Amino acid sequence: MSFYEKGSVRIHYEEAGSGFPLLLIAGGGLNSTISGLIRGGPFSAIEEFKGEYRCIFADLRNANAGQSTGPLEIDRPWDSHTDDQLGVMDHLGIEKFMVMGFCIGGPLVWNLLERAPNRVVAAVLAQPSGFRPEMPNLSYENNMTGWGPELVKRRPDITMAMVEKFLTKMYRTNPDFVWTVTRDFVRNCQTPVLILPDDIPAHP
Repeated sequence: MSFYEKGSVRIHYEEAGSGFPLLLIAGGGLNSTISGLIRGGPFSAIEEFKGEYRCIFADLRNANAGQSTGPLEIDRPWDSHTDDQLGVMDHLGIEKFMVMGFCIGGPLVWNLLERAPNRVVAAVLAQPSGFRPEMPNLSYENNMTGWGPELVKRRPDITMAMVEKFLTKMYRTNPDFVWTVTRDFVRNCQTPVLILPDDIPAHP
């Protein structure tokens, strides 16, 4: 078990295999944890790829079943998670890497592609979550009930009012497409990207 620490942020990460670095981001919304790559999703990504790649994976900051903790950055929810992912790669001395993200990993991958275009050499988005116009509050509501209350129980420094502001900024302030980047960014992206779509309400 390994930890990357920066200020009040403490990220639990693990590695498996060897070869070219591959960052894996589990599904599960804001409850994304390493166990989601083992027991959740369409297949066990770690088992599938560790024979060929150096797989790096982490619990998302403040996931209820995880061991990563940090402040709730209300004004920059997506970027705070991207900070953590890039911080782990910096900590490991990894400059260039590939990334595969499930569910919430989809918008997080797009954020990595925008913020670190010279570092991410290829990306895969599996069952990516995104905005569905006919269900505009789905991700907000799922996290208000399935993530926020447990987090507040564990963290006396965080209130439901803070959670509401965080999720509003994350999912309702710019409710379009993939949340983290514009359609023009995706249209003009030069990094090779493979998208493995799903079609359920959370993964439109």
